[in-house]
Amino acid sequence: MSPTARLRGLKPDWLNNPKVWRTEVLAGLVVALALIPEAISFSIIAGVDPAVGLFASFTMAVVISIVGGRRAMISAATGAVALVIAPLNREHGFGYLVAAVILAGVFQIVLGALGVAKLMRFIPRSVMVGFVNALAILIFMAQVPEMTGVPWAVYPLIAAGLALMVFFPKVTTVIPAPLVSIVILTVITVGAAIAVPTVGDKGALPSSLPVPGLPDVPFTLDTLTTIAPYAFAMALVGLVESLMTAKLVDDITDTHSNKTRESIGQGIANIVTGFFGGMGGCAMIGQTMINVKVSGARTRVSTFLAGAFLMVLCIAFGPVVSDIPMAALVAVMIMVSFATFDWHSIAPKTLRRMPAGEIAVMVITVACVVATHNLAVGVVVGSITAMVIFAKRVARLAEVTAVVDPDGSTVVYRVTGELFFASSNDLVGQFDYTGDPKKVVIDLSAAHVWDASSVAALDAIETKYAQRGKSVEITGLNDPSAQLHGKLSGELAASH
Repeated sequence: MSPTARLRGLKPDWLNNPKVWRTEVLAGLVVALALIPEAISFSIIAGVDPAVGLFASFTMAVVISIVGGRRAMISAATGAVALVIAPLNREHGFGYLVAAVILAGVFQIVLGALGVAKLMRFIPRSVMVGFVNALAILIFMAQVPEMTGVPWAVYPLIAAGLALMVFFPKVTTVIPAPLVSIVILTVITVGAAIAVPTVGDKGALPSSLPVPGLPDVPFTLDTLTTIAPYAFAMALVGLVESLMTAKLVDDITDTHSNKTRESIGQGIANIVTGFFGGMGGCAMIGQTMINVKVSGARTRVSTFLAGAFLMVLCIAFGPVVSDIPMAALVAVMIMVSFATFDWHSIAPKTLRRMPAGEIAVMVITVACVVATHNLAVGVVVGSITAMVIFAKRVARLAEVTAVVDPDGSTVVYRVTGELFFASSNDLVGQFDYTGDPKKVVIDLSAAHVWDASSVAALDAIETKYAQRGKSVEITGLNDPSAQLHGKLSGELAASH
């Protein structure tokens, strides 16, 4: 085999596929165009210069395309991160913000190495659906300011943009419909000299690449204690949003991603971003949906090019990009919002079949996210709600039935179900301590002992019978239950 053929064998198939290349390049261009106004808006939220958000989006996308664990996912400056670090910048200055971004990256690497990504399996489907729907609502809500108090011409432009994205794919899918929409609306507004808000109105675009450097802060313990709480909050928010986005892309593309690598990659990307004077970031669901769902991208190339094109557009084509009407980008984001929302989840047919608890978890997740504008808060509250509902449901499955021997000398209590803190609390009250005969058998062959609360409950039952001069025999414990009971029984008396 020739060296060229051997090299071709080592390369992924898509590298030799011109169609995939075209899809990835055009997807990267569309995402880069959509990133510019978003990055500028998030810079304003954080209270920093627009260039800081744009630099962060550039470095986050380029670095994560190499070290991340989820192909085709877009990471950049985000509103969630901006909200977390804005108070630090306001109270202590930009140097402290940059230092916090670097420390947040370190925290993310540590959390990733400790296996925080494994916690994703504890997030129920109802929380995931609520997360997706809340995200779609937030994407749409973010466009509302761009549609209020604006010239009347904005509305027909948005309508035209939406119509192009709906009908153009019926003609051809070679070029992404959002890119066609942006180009056509820009040509119309510039050619007809229509006065509408443009990307340039959001803020000045940078004219040079970012330069690496150290944050301008004193390297003291006092600085560390000041930035650590903000950095840790940013690390958690960034990881939750990134891992949830990765899971969503997994479902859309029917492929698997390395969540631990993604967690560590987010940390590396934030450290690099901090050293280049960026405001940090995490995965962006809106832009990821443009990349994966709307444009059909599937590889790291689109993520890398989104960051690279962002800088090229700002530095080389700044004046042209500044003329893009915001209406064109608003239309793209409205389309993304519509495509992201899980309409099946709120269909009457689905709601009639879904358990009330599942619907409640979805609604609570959506409400928390929309109220706080923080996806991480909604996920945590939704997951806790789901766990409480699950615990109550499982607790009801624990049953106790009693059978007295014909001679009246022994009673056998058969316990069925899962014994844990929620169900074991009711267990103690289901025995007739006064009326039972001298010998009591508790058969646990159809039960499982999960925690110390259950062992303590069994100890309490034995104690109550012993106080009345009656003996208790516990039988049928499976191996894990027997080990836990043997280790803790008699050692928990102080807790009663």
